[in-house]
Amino acid sequence: MKRAYTNGLLLDGTEQMQPVEHKILLTEDDKITAIVDEGVDLDGYEVIDLHGGYLCPGLINLHVHLAGNGKPSAKPRDNAALVRKILSNGLTRAVAYRLVCSYAKLELLGGVTTIRTVGGIADFDTRCRDDAAAGRLLAPRILAANEGISVPGGHMAGSVAVAAHNNAEALAQLKKASGQKVDLVKLMITGGVLDATEKGMKPEMVKAVCDEAHKLGYTVAAHTESPEGVKVALENGVDSIEHGAKMDDETIRLYKERGAFVCTTISPALPYALFDTAVSGASEKDQYNGKIVFDGVVESAKTALANGIPVALGNDVGCPYITQYDFWRELCYFHKYCGVSNQFALYTATLRNARLAGVGDVTGSIEAGKSADFIVTRKNPLDDLTALRQLELVVCRGRAVHKPAPKRNKTVDALLDPYLA
Repeated sequence: MKRAYTNGLLLDGTEQMQPVEHKILLTEDDKITAIVDEGVDLDGYEVIDLHGGYLCPGLINLHVHLAGNGKPSAKPRDNAALVRKILSNGLTRAVAYRLVCSYAKLELLGGVTTIRTVGGIADFDTRCRDDAAAGRLLAPRILAANEGISVPGGHMAGSVAVAAHNNAEALAQLKKASGQKVDLVKLMITGGVLDATEKGMKPEMVKAVCDEAHKLGYTVAAHTESPEGVKVALENGVDSIEHGAKMDDETIRLYKERGAFVCTTISPALPYALFDTAVSGASEKDQYNGKIVFDGVVESAKTALANGIPVALGNDVGCPYITQYDFWRELCYFHKYCGVSNQFALYTATLRNARLAGVGDVTGSIEAGKSADFIVTRKNPLDDLTALRQLELVVCRGRAVHKPAPKRNKTVDALLDPYLA
């Protein structure tokens, strides 16, 4: 199928992007073939009139858990027990897999054309990746880690991560993940807002997994929300720090020596740090932890930007209040709390994220030869990033969805919208 997208303003995804008028984007099947001047012969093309909309690369979300929908819960969930129940028989597994696929579709309807999953149920994420790539379901391009590796009592142990008691068990899980043909490996080095404990991953386990993962050709992403955890991760071979924490000079040096990047996730801690506890249902301890994590993530990103350490964006979707269709909020928070321009936020969530994820030659910008992954907004996102909330069109690998309209959680909208300004 050959298509010509006309009457749009093109934002190419590069760091200095500006709207370009009087251009036509040509695609064939799943690829961008050319960007040409208005007036060329379009015989043989299906012409799609964008009516003055802004066409930019599809968003890229580098921190996703496909097993969650972000619905707030008044009571703490026993995630490990829920996952055991899901995996207990063929019927519940099938139902859960269909839910995971539906959540992946919601990412796409929210304008995200590539995701990087960093902890999931069983092998659901790689299965979803392969079904999407084969055209059997509507979903973004997926870079999948499947289950992460944690420790007993550690972050997400028993749900979207396997608890390894020792190095041998951690390496056995890595071998299993490799057999599932994952795209990257995920470690849970410290606790999180809702499961902060003294139990963290020992440096020797981090090193053992990183060394073997690198031999197998995988990068390693690590959940770390404390300064000490970040240092353990970087000293022992981790390639990306997920979330982050306040840095000192030694941490800055380690990032640069390792060539690692930080994947900033402002969204998940925000409700616990900034909502009234009567609204969030958080305990005093949860709110205290949430504030530490929120401040640490923001300061980590600001320090990284000031010191030339690459910063990526993800929103830890699946956490309470973080829906699969609202990645655009993370760009707004990046602008608001870290002080970057709208232009830089959009560049980070497109071309820079693509490059840091290792797919910059495939997607992330509007240029000939790359995948036909783009979105169209009615207003200019460089003027106001909330323009990304209402999309006219989403195209992923050439498949077009006109007027995407995911069903929104109005309660979540009402609680989060005040933090956009």
